[in-house]
Amino acid sequence: QVQLVESGGGLVQAGGSLRLSCAASGRTFSNYAMGWFRQAPGKERVFVAAIDWSGSSTYYLNSVKGRFTISRDNAKNTVYLQMNSLKPDDTAVYYCASYRSTYYNGLNFDYWGQGTQVTVSS
Repeated sequence: QVQLVESGGGLVQAGGSLRLSCAASGRTFSNYAMGWFRQAPGKERVFVAAIDWSGSSTYYLNSVKGRFTISRDNAKNTVYLQMNSLKPDDTAVYYCASYRSTYYNGLNFDYWGQGTQVTVSS
């Protein structure tokens, strides 16, 4: 059974940084693209970033480009989301997700973590 466990969320002031981690288990991590989503209170869950199996290709929500960086360490079965220059609008629960294939090509994720809260104060 695939398990995804996020960590690294917390409270940070606007302009600050956080790094989220997601530890995966249950299938061969390096065979799958990975992603991050977020859900703000009262809003739908939205795509934030994705990364192909090797880390060579990454994809971002327009509003986080240049501020967030997704990366992975296949030896550690872990995907990361480095978030810099955080804004109050980034406040949300952040979810890690595992894709159905090696290369990312649209919203086709099949496993999800439990989420980690990120709160950015103004």
